[in-house]
Amino acid sequence: MTQEDVQNGSAAAKTVTFSAVKPQLFVEAPKANDAVLFYKAAFGAEEVSRAVHPKRKAEQEIPLVLVAELKLGSSSILVSDLVDDSVKTLGSGFAMCLETEDVKAAVAKAVSAGAVSEGELAEGEGEGLVGKLKDPYGFVWTVCSPTKKSVDVEA
Repeated sequence: MTQEDVQNGSAAAKTVTFSAVKPQLFVEAPKANDAVLFYKAAFGAEEVSRAVHPKRKAEQEIPLVLVAELKLGSSSILVSDLVDDSVKTLGSGFAMCLETEDVKAAVAKAVSAGAVSEGELAEGEGEGLVGKLKDPYGFVWTVCSPTKKSVDVEA
């Protein structure tokens, strides 16, 4: 297929599907390993895989984490060391939302692991109990009860 075909839309007929969306959290180097340990302690994350930066020397005390994949519930997140300015942060804000049946216990566990609770637990509009946390790496997490199903709206 030529570049002209792509520009004229010929490539648009092919269907592309995605198997997952994995948010990637960048933390100040060399704190990704600490962040992985925090997410395991605070949220019960399970480490699925890890790649260490290939340019780090073996004798260096803490290898930089190129990327670690963590499983949180049925989702995955990626955690990496930020080694240069090539990654731009989201200017409008970004928060991760965790659903659980026991919001109070989840917030307490995260706080005991080093997160800071932001405000009191509150009843969210149609969401049940909601708590907000800021982790030691500056990311905001919302912990909430599972969303209650509402009546389907006809399209």
